[in-house]
Amino acid sequence: DLANAIQDAGIERVKIRSVLTCESRRGVCQLCYGRNLGTGRMVEQGEAVGIISAQSIGEPGTQLTMRTFHIGGAASGGTEQNKQDARYDGFARHMGINTVRNEKGELIAMNRTGLLVVVDDKGRERERYQVVYGAKVLVADGGPVQAGQTLLEWDPFAFSILTEISGTVHFKDIIENVTYHEQVDEVSSMSQWVIIDSQDEKRMPAIIIRPDGGGRHDEKRYLMPTNAHLSVRDGERVHAGDVLAKIPRATTKTKDITGGLPRVVELFEARKPRETAVMSEINGVVKIGEVQKGLRRITISGDDGTEKEYSIPRGVHINVQDGERVKAGDPLMDGPRNPHDILKVLGEKELQKYLVNEIQEVYRLQGVNINDKHLEVIVRQMMRWVKIEDIGDTEFLPEEVVDKFRFKEENDRVIEAGGKPAQGSPVLLGITKASLSTDSFISAASFQETTRVLTEAAINGKIDNLRGLKENVIMGRLIPAGTGMTYYRRIKIAGEDVVEEPVQEQDPLLADSLNIYDEETKGSYMSGSEALDFNLDEPLGDAE
Repeated sequence: DLANAIQDAGIERVKIRSVLTCESRRGVCQLCYGRNLGTGRMVEQGEAVGIISAQSIGEPGTQLTMRTFHIGGAASGGTEQNKQDARYDGFARHMGINTVRNEKGELIAMNRTGLLVVVDDKGRERERYQVVYGAKVLVADGGPVQAGQTLLEWDPFAFSILTEISGTVHFKDIIENVTYHEQVDEVSSMSQWVIIDSQDEKRMPAIIIRPDGGGRHDEKRYLMPTNAHLSVRDGERVHAGDVLAKIPRATTKTKDITGGLPRVVELFEARKPRETAVMSEINGVVKIGEVQKGLRRITISGDDGTEKEYSIPRGVHINVQDGERVKAGDPLMDGPRNPHDILKVLGEKELQKYLVNEIQEVYRLQGVNINDKHLEVIVRQMMRWVKIEDIGDTEFLPEEVVDKFRFKEENDRVIEAGGKPAQGSPVLLGITKASLSTDSFISAASFQETTRVLTEAAINGKIDNLRGLKENVIMGRLIPAGTGMTYYRRIKIAGEDVVEEPVQEQDPLLADSLNIYDEETKGSYMSGSEALDFNLDEPLGDAE
């Protein structure tokens, strides 16, 4: 009823709570986590949601590995998507799509940052789609859309390089057996000109389109990357939107190798993928420069006058053309994106979205459905760290990686005292690193690198407050989950007499062997069991 009321009220967007927005220091609060998917009711206090998340992700992982071995290769690729159909009735809106009309009168998208949005009769957004460069846009801006109607079409097997203007083709540095060779297709016996790597760095194969009656300043230059299959010949006339060259996509190969469990592990461990795409850090206009020492220089001139220079390996397919506008975060070349770059350029929210979507993509390909909240629980733990850049008047060390909550507490304390707070930037830690950086050294030692963890804990004089599950299991205590939470120990069951718990007698041998120094009594000692009991009444996992 509430959902229908929101829809009828014409509200476009509502802010929702999720595991990623939760500000509870230990655990997650009930309202941010929501329903327990096992019972369909609100999650109860003390539910071990982290363990449920790990099991929900781990259990289908067994199928993932086996399926990769069994199916393998092209069979798992299936059919490539080559069009996008509308799911709802409504009206089309073009957002930032640059289009030209080709000879057939079709609208062709000429940029990579455009979106096609379907809105209902009240102007509310129902669905949105990224428009691929070179895609045919089959609906006009503001035109009516029916459910099932095709909105976009594109070539799933090749990237196309298109001309924005009509004119005559002129080849530059496209020389037979130097920068291109003729390749004959064995099946169709058709010959194609394919760009190859030239020994001479100064040669930059390009197609220049000179408009009819236009001067040199009106011409457009399109660089041809290695492995581009030319679709036009020197002196040929072309119309705006025509294909100049195509670069085949290696789809089935990449999907299979990076699919399955290795890809999930790569994402959870926050590893930098090999041959990552270079991303633009600012909004601006692209200028493609010369090749020096095997690297092509690309300069982006920002709107505020700043300039950023990037070096891209020669022969790699560059996604942008001379004079094209790019946004911060746009990849300048082909390849996987580095999650650390996404965090630096686009911020935390974009990275959270990227990680959850990329992990889900692997499971979706195998036909496994996992609720987002399980992934969010893990991603939240990976993203709760801050790297100190300027220590200010705090007790932190430069370059130290600390918990967000500790960072905020220390800054609040310093500001209250009239000091200068520390400055830090968010960092992404892989699950192994995040587990070793936890507050509890007993938990970390039971996981990996036991000697190092215990040595560091001893040197730093760390105290373990036994707040998590693992450390309590190791110490042989009741775990603070389920009915073991302090919250449930204070509950009186109706009709039962309250029985005082018997006071455990102190074992004198244990008392002697576990003498733990107590600062408050300045020199006196307290027994080990007393020392370990000091925080039993602290609530665990409650909403803060």
